[in-house]
Amino acid sequence: MDRRTLLKLGANVLGMSLLPLGGAAWGARLEQAGPRLVVVFLRGAVDGLNVVVPYADDLYYEYRPTIAVAKPGSANGLIDLDGHFGLHPALAALQPLWKTGQLAFIHACGSPDPDRSHFEAQAYMETAMPGIPSTTSGWMNRLATAMQLHQAADVVAFGATTPLIVRGPAPVATFPTGRAATHPEAMDRGRVQEAFDRIYLNDSRLGGTYREALQTRSTLLRALDADMSASAQGAPDSSGFPADAVRAARMMTADPKLRLVFFQLGGWDTHVSEGAGTGQLANHLKPLGDGLAAFTAALGPQWRNTVVMVVSEFGRTARENGNRGTDHGHGNAHWVLGGAIGGGHIYGDWRGLSESELHQNRDLPVTTDFRSVIALIAQRHLNVDSAALRAVLADYAPGTASLDRLFA
Repeated sequence: MDRRTLLKLGANVLGMSLLPLGGAAWGARLEQAGPRLVVVFLRGAVDGLNVVVPYADDLYYEYRPTIAVAKPGSANGLIDLDGHFGLHPALAALQPLWKTGQLAFIHACGSPDPDRSHFEAQAYMETAMPGIPSTTSGWMNRLATAMQLHQAADVVAFGATTPLIVRGPAPVATFPTGRAATHPEAMDRGRVQEAFDRIYLNDSRLGGTYREALQTRSTLLRALDADMSASAQGAPDSSGFPADAVRAARMMTADPKLRLVFFQLGGWDTHVSEGAGTGQLANHLKPLGDGLAAFTAALGPQWRNTVVMVVSEFGRTARENGNRGTDHGHGNAHWVLGGAIGGGHIYGDWRGLSESELHQNRDLPVTTDFRSVIALIAQRHLNVDSAALRAVLADYAPGTASLDRLFA
């Protein structure tokens, strides 16, 4: 067994976090940390038209007689963004970020592939290879290689499994969410650890790596146990995204080597009883918004060199269906947050809601390819050069003119 295999075994099978949170890392300062990217994937296709709402277009209210979010100033009404678009009221925690230019949206954004299958569309979003189902590596893993991130401590995916977006040759650590984050793992059982001790402690090549993994897992668990105790004093419930987001922020402030982070959240497939300003969608949006706001606060000064992307596999139909919900669509609203972005704007090529502008007379079109957003962040935020970017996005030639002010 080589070093990389042991790292993956420790991170993904035994639940061993290999994040180097020793004494030096705990004292890390901003200048030691390079630019970071956090990706939040909303699985199930969030309804972007009810997240960033073109309330000034009367067709929106005509198409959605029961699930349209009321105009700004009304009960459970939208938060005005620019006089044309409004933000869902459940995301009120993000309003300060919009006002200070740290939040932007790209509307009518997504994958050019028209597939409305969740499975296929999610795969294409994760590989950044629309229409090529044979792709086995995720774009975040390829990005890690382009950034020369060679340790499992550099890339973390929150969840029980390793999602496609981070699969590939670069090592990745997975980390449990919610209360499972501090539950004992197999490695914490005495007999299991004794067995691994016999195999690896005296191995001339891997013994040092193994001891480091044991020590850093112990350090991390002590820190997270303290965090759980603090949550009992009014902190967010640790089973939800807000607590996981704060946990990620604390890991990032403690460890300058942690550069890429991935979250995935389910429950966005709102075919039935979607709701308007309140209801099913609102109940999912609120902890998302609260978690992102808590994340920015917990990062402190390091928020300046962090960018967050919030994406979903496709949007939903412009018109509501007979079940007071929405069906699978095409274009969507993608989010970008960051301490140093050109926020406070709706980016992209917005063409309105008239039938002549809709995709197949039913959905928002995709006028901004999501790979253009990835390319822009990779080049202008993560400092990936053009040659390395080609390895991340193959031969895709990004068009970023409509996004230029995002990283002016």
